Amino acid sequence: MNTIIKTTSRNDFKAKVYILNAIEQIDNVSLSQEEINYINECYESSKGKKTIHINRFTEHLYFYIISKEEGCRRLEEARRSGASMTTRINKHNIEEVLVADVAQSNADVLYAYAEGMALANYQFNKYKSEPKDNSLKTVCFEEGFDEDMIERLNVTIEATLMARDLVNEPVNNLNAVQFADIVSARLREVGVHVEVFNKKKIETLKMGGLLAVNAGSLDEPTFTIAEWKPENHINEKPYVLVGKGVVYDTGGYNLKTGTYMADMKHDMAGAATVAAALYGIAKTKSPYHVVALIPATDNRIDGNAHVPGDIVTMFDGTTVEIVNTDAEGRMILADALSYAKKYEPAAVFDFATLTGAASVAIGPVATVAMHHNAEDAFCQLKEKGNEVYERLVEFPLWEEYEELIKSSVADIKNVGSKYGGAITAGKFLEHFVDYPWIHFDIAGTAFLDGRDSYRTQGATGVHVRLLMKYFEK
Repeated sequence: MNTIIKTTSRNDFKAKVYILNAIEQIDNVSLSQEEINYINECYESSKGKKTIHINRFTEHLYFYIISKEEGCRRLEEARRSGASMTTRINKHNIEEVLVADVAQSNADVLYAYAEGMALANYQFNKYKSEPKDNSLKTVCFEEGFDEDMIERLNVTIEATLMARDLVNEPVNNLNAVQFADIVSARLREVGVHVEVFNKKKIETLKMGGLLAVNAGSLDEPTFTIAEWKPENHINEKPYVLVGKGVVYDTGGYNLKTGTYMADMKHDMAGAATVAAALYGIAKTKSPYHVVALIPATDNRIDGNAHVPGDIVTMFDGTTVEIVNTDAEGRMILADALSYAKKYEPAAVFDFATLTGAASVAIGPVATVAMHHNAEDAFCQLKEKGNEVYERLVEFPLWEEYEELIKSSVADIKNVGSKYGGAITAGKFLEHFVDYPWIHFDIAGTAFLDGRDSYRTQGATGVHVRLLMKYFEK
């Protein structure tokens, strides 16, 4: 169950959080002198403690002093403080909390604080026999806040958690066909037109990359096309979102070893991001024409699975030498990127848990990104990424890296050398585009081994919030 954010005229809450610009503003809260003295002592003795708690036994009062940081860091600290508050609220088994702006000038901080609370309250308890559900159900603001903004915030949270749910599902309950069915149903609920290509249609289209990766599987692949095209949309050419949908990756005959296969249900996180973002875009009635393309399959071992040395003919006619079957994501993305040409797009953004190299390079704190002829869009996305604290780090697509994927027996090969793995994967994909294009390698940010504040353990739903922000009117 999602945590709901709303306004209220009530004041009878068992937990209240007061947002302060400075500790001196506690004089504006109805407190006893003893309580004021206690708060001041706590603040001074802790050298600027950010959150101070007063337990009145009948109610819990919390005082959050806004960070002195500027811009995006200020809002991120509010989200993280909100996440910590969620832990406290659930510990006390409280269902509702009031978050109040004492200075009445910090709406952006309140929205971020509530967002952190709601995202941190996420649980994936679907398969637990006796789940211990969190108590928190509702975060309330006092009346006077922008209802449209609150609704957008609720939808953004809902979409992010939709992505988390999809990624956290095990493959025995979410193969490519099941993924397409679930996503189609959710998107149609909000007015998105959806078409799903089955294996026969994919064979007719000669999507060689998707078929090659699927060759070792008992389950059929799918190619989902979802389109949000509102009346009087404001963009002449559509934006296209492409998501890698490898619902499970064994590595193929280049089998993953040790624990590297353990969490490979999350290899469809790019597809989940794209589907959930489009859900949010449609539900908020964004005025942009946006298309999502989602190729989906698992990558398994069977007698007919593709092997190193195979040469695959892709949707656009390019021949690819298979050097490593664990470089499967780029194969299915390449077919989708080629298919995107039919839309003559304004820009195409692809999202994929593509390379371990990206994760090793910058870890889980940011996403590796690179672009082709999309400088303006990249700068805007980087700015929006900073706002929601889903930051982007640009890697180059210099022509020298193209030498590393040249093949002696085909047009290109599907992996380069041991150097620049994230970049050579990007160069491989770049071969299939002739439009403004941005590639997001979310291998380090899509799935976490442990909790990181409001990014809970497991799926993070990364970049749903970024895309929702980007496609605001």
